[in-house]
Amino acid sequence: MKVVITEMNWPEGINLLKQHADVTYEPSLWKDREQLLVSLEKAEALIVRNQTQVDEELLTHAPNLKVIGRLGVGLDNIDLEAARSKEIPVVFARNANAISVSEYVLSTILMKSRNLFDVTASVKAGKWDRRTYTGEEVFGKTIGFIGLGEIGMRLARRAKALGMNVVGYDPFMAPFDYAFHEVGLESRSFENVLEESNFITLHVPFNKHTENLIGENELNKMKENVTIINTSRGGIINEPDLYSFLSANPKTFAILDVFQQEPPAKEHPIFNLENVLLTPHISGLTEQSQQRTSIMVAEEVLHELNGQKSLCRV
Repeated sequence: MKVVITEMNWPEGINLLKQHADVTYEPSLWKDREQLLVSLEKAEALIVRNQTQVDEELLTHAPNLKVIGRLGVGLDNIDLEAARSKEIPVVFARNANAISVSEYVLSTILMKSRNLFDVTASVKAGKWDRRTYTGEEVFGKTIGFIGLGEIGMRLARRAKALGMNVVGYDPFMAPFDYAFHEVGLESRSFENVLEESNFITLHVPFNKHTENLIGENELNKMKENVTIINTSRGGIINEPDLYSFLSANPKTFAILDVFQQEPPAKEHPIFNLENVLLTPHISGLTEQSQQRTSIMVAEEVLHELNGQKSLCRV
């Protein structure tokens, strides 16, 4: 069996695969489309992250492909319809990074609330400016969720433990689903979440229904000092609209772990703003989550190659 891995992976899963298959691991292969297509001629399994575009052309160049593994949960870089037409299952690391993403969101909320971004540099410069760096408590603040999947529910439990008010919108959630009935998250309309929340966190997939979900109209419904957090996918927030909104409203803040183009262009205008925190798509990247992801995807790929249906397939 031949397995091709085109992006960054952790050694635990690679070593597991090597016990059963011939593994080609080239974490930068996704950058060289021509070489990528050549490498797939004999591949029975392809393992990707979020940069490799698995489209009709790629699948045509992989006539022996039996399974696609996704090192993560987002599937927007994989043409699922094309894969289904060729009867190629796609397996993914369901919930393997949910803890990491929820902790990332919570940690950025706490950092922003206590003004911890610049205070170290200030102290190192010989200042002792306690008034400037007097922050705010998150206790009693409202965190609003757009999307209430596994990550949202885990984050909601952690936010409630800090005494935050937790509200959310998800059109696929019924009144007595776990998030509302057991976690204690209060159901709101989409507009109500925008209007009520001090912090708004996005947890939805990227598709034709969620593209530009947050644009000028939605931003203008938010509180003056709102903090917007996107760990889902770039393109869910309209970036030009967000830039204009942040520029005109210096009390607002954005925490962006994802961009429409990754990595973003060096001249991206949002880099010039002070009221942003930017990270390179790392909310789900911790050593623990990536060990889980690597092993989980390796196991599910091997199940499919051995004729067993994965529990995490689409």
